[in-house]
Amino acid sequence: MSSLEERDVGVAAAPGSSSAGLGVGAVGAAVEAVAGVAAMQEEVGIRRDGPEPDQDEPPKKRVKVPEGESGKLEERLYSVLCCTVCLDLPKASVYQCTNGHLMCAGCFIHLLADSRLKEEQATCPNCRCEISKNLCCRNLAVEKAVSELPTECTFCLKQFPRSSLERHQKEECQDRVTQCKYKRIGCPWQGPFHELPAHESECSHPTKTGTELMGILGEMDQSHRRDMQLYNSIFSLLCYEKIGFTEVQFRPYRTDDFITRLYYETPRFTVLNQTWVLKARVNDSERNPNLSCKRTLSFQLILKSKVNSALECSFLLLKGPYDDVRIKPVIHHHSFSNDANETDYVPLPISDSVECNKLLAAKNINLRLFIFQVQK
Repeated sequence: MSSLEERDVGVAAAPGSSSAGLGVGAVGAAVEAVAGVAAMQEEVGIRRDGPEPDQDEPPKKRVKVPEGESGKLEERLYSVLCCTVCLDLPKASVYQCTNGHLMCAGCFIHLLADSRLKEEQATCPNCRCEISKNLCCRNLAVEKAVSELPTECTFCLKQFPRSSLERHQKEECQDRVTQCKYKRIGCPWQGPFHELPAHESECSHPTKTGTELMGILGEMDQSHRRDMQLYNSIFSLLCYEKIGFTEVQFRPYRTDDFITRLYYETPRFTVLNQTWVLKARVNDSERNPNLSCKRTLSFQLILKSKVNSALECSFLLLKGPYDDVRIKPVIHHHSFSNDANETDYVPLPISDSVECNKLLAAKNINLRLFIFQVQK
């Protein structure tokens, strides 16, 4: 009945006034529009909140994020592949702990050296699991991935893969810093490579007189003379009648002090029919060498045998046959006797603290000792 009455009302209203029919239709359309908007909002709310995820459903594919919102792929990989210690991309070898956290070679060696100085077990900075040269391994996949990431040339500011950057900066870059070919006769010019031909064509040093060049050549001769003196000394020692050498292994020990200090000592060995021992210390027995960025090693040679007369010797330490540490040869002299059977501590001539950390990170330090007995 109600529907019939509504029809009658609608029909009755039509002849009397057209505006009444239009008003009813507009109201109905407005109601439908409001209802539609509410339904859409409800649907959007359901989509936004979403139903509780079903644990059995397979994971959905990740939506591709536009490049402008999350940065370039290289920037995202930078944070994934960087060293956990220095937060920089590794330049050479990459090591990982047993849980997969990455460390560059320099930080890995530094952690092992610090643990040796503090007499503690080295641990990963992220997960605190134990690390050592036996427990950690290189991650070749990360090394190759890092080598393909682009980086900026420091001279021309162009992007190149890391694997080819070194060759570009040394041989190809037109903005790389170079020196004049007349540097050997005193030209101090330095500048970009593309300006080198123009400078050399105008360089005034080739036209200098012999008198002007004598001072420069004198300084060069003095530097050359120091190098030749070392080589001549080594060749002179090789002419001695009694020469001995041996492989020595420094082993780590701790002092008996309240605050223990690290030192190294070799087992007794025999050279030139005499018994010897080598000792070494870090930073001249500094109290906390682990707090210092600069690290050095010094050593002394000790004669354990009794001698009837003074034994005058020259000696030097070089790297062992299986080590990659760089040691510059320095010759030391000492006259050994029963009263003076120990040399003073002399610095081990390594190039920098990085080489020192390599030695400290190793289980033992393996070097080669040469002893030359001076003939009277």
